[in-house]
Amino acid sequence: MWTRVDGIGDSPLDLMAARIGRRHYAPHAHEEFAIGVCTGGTEVIDYRGERHRVGPGGVVMLEPGEPHTGGPADDGGFSYRVLYPPPGLFAGAALPHFREPVVADARLARDLWTAHRALSGPGTVEPLEGESMLLGLLGGLVRRHADRPLITGTRDGAADSAAARIARTVTERLADELTAPPTLAEMAADLGLSRYRLLRGFRQVMGMPPYAWLAQHRVARARPLLEAGHRPAEVAAMVGFADQAHLNRWFRRVLGITPGAYRNSVQDSVRLPRRH
Repeated sequence: MWTRVDGIGDSPLDLMAARIGRRHYAPHAHEEFAIGVCTGGTEVIDYRGERHRVGPGGVVMLEPGEPHTGGPADDGGFSYRVLYPPPGLFAGAALPHFREPVVADARLARDLWTAHRALSGPGTVEPLEGESMLLGLLGGLVRRHADRPLITGTRDGAADSAAARIARTVTERLADELTAPPTLAEMAADLGLSRYRLLRGFRQVMGMPPYAWLAQHRVARARPLLEAGHRPAEVAAMVGFADQAHLNRWFRRVLGITPGAYRNSVQDSVRLPRRH
């Protein structure tokens, strides 16, 4: 299955999920990076003069313009998920270089699978959420596995101060633009930062990416509306969620209850008499 996602950076992002039985790819190269995770079986890849075996959970990182092949290691075939980020999604003039094209990194594999499923699945993913997930994934990938790190360090005091400013500015803007939030690129441009620097600074202070903070803030804004008797579908639109299902998902994640059940429980609550 091939999926194209718009609204993330200046170029569309292509993703693919596939089950390969016996087919072997002829030597070819991509204009983009190819970042994938094997989800079943074993794949073999010929790349830079070496043959690599990739089992379940193995992460593959192929660079633009590098010829390679791919195919199943045996008759059992293999399955995988791969995304093709264009070079422009990586910050800085120097693109990352991955000396090892295949790595065993359970956390990265999990994050890659989660981001791929969210971006290519039928569920609703806002541009801010998709951009945050993707850049968080790519940032971790480069920091842990590239020869040229994506983000350079700064002195702790200066970094803390800058992160606090980033968090304050971003939360204020997201709260003000609740129903039509800006993208990471827009907020980063206003602050004169790369998207990676904004995302890292925000997470350093808030402990979550901007889209997660926004969703939780929307839930907080939804509660008094539900208490006032508005239907969940109305509330979803009023606070910026795409639809009631989107509100339900985040409401349960934050409060452990559906918006409808919350509304009913508040309306059915019993007021205890005051003691004199």
